[in-house]
Amino acid sequence: MIYVLVLVLSVLITIFIKRYAIIDTPNQRSSHFIPTPSGGGLAIVVSFFVGMFYLYFQNMIEQKLLFALLSSTPLIIISFLDDIFTLSSKLRFFVQVISVLSALYFVGNDNLLLNIIFAFCMLWLINLYNFLDGIDGYAVSEAIFVAFAAFMIFQNEIFLILLVAAIGFLPFNWQRASIFMGDVGSTFLGFVFGVFALYYMNSSNDFVIWLILLAVFWFDATFTLIKRFLNGERVTVAHKKHLFQRAVQLGFSHQKVTLYAFFINITAFIALYLLKSSIFVYLVLISYIIILLILAKTIDKRVSFK
Repeated sequence: MIYVLVLVLSVLITIFIKRYAIIDTPNQRSSHFIPTPSGGGLAIVVSFFVGMFYLYFQNMIEQKLLFALLSSTPLIIISFLDDIFTLSSKLRFFVQVISVLSALYFVGNDNLLLNIIFAFCMLWLINLYNFLDGIDGYAVSEAIFVAFAAFMIFQNEIFLILLVAAIGFLPFNWQRASIFMGDVGSTFLGFVFGVFALYYMNSSNDFVIWLILLAVFWFDATFTLIKRFLNGERVTVAHKKHLFQRAVQLGFSHQKVTLYAFFINITAFIALYLLKSSIFVYLVLISYIIILLILAKTIDKRVSFK
């Protein structure tokens, strides 16, 4: 019953936000061409929190995980305000750090070096998820995949709550999107996946599992950042050079790019699921990265990196 409630809440809140949301006006970095309501990711956030509290009061999730996920609150507030007013990047980053450190306090470990490394990883994940929310249905489809795959592997119903919350938003964000997720949705998703990865970090295999589940996103963001740096570009300047953006420039629709990415994800997940408890999971990761590199080089040949 809780899943139905979360789904309905996600749909109803999205409809409400569509009616009263701020309008995202296309700019040089945009892959859309008409003004569209934004901030719809708040529907995912609110419906997810409702489901999360239900699981907590049913003793289905630990208190430390609850508090770690609630550490996203400052991030949610500042991201939503940024969707409305466009705030300073320094202020947004400062609040991101506060949320990440708070989450680490609740689910981190006693190893200072590992906590520092994971803090940087979470900050990168928050921002790269935001960077890759650039075409219709892309970021929310990734969230649906990761939530489903994580549930299959870790068997925690919190992932089903996130899955259903994202599914409720998907129809409104599918090509042609009638509402965008906004920073409030994309940064939140990056944050919660970082929290989940940290919470389930019991072995090196678990780290590899999360690298595989999120590979399409972190590879694209990291590959593009490195290429721009090597080109001598200002990496802080907005651009349209991510692999998914250049795939659209090749003539693929937002829908096709999203479905291709989903297919790649599912294919990698099948191999991961079969080998997750063995040392061969490292072979899955290496093979996956090689495939993504080949795909990236293919796109490079067809679309100039300018």
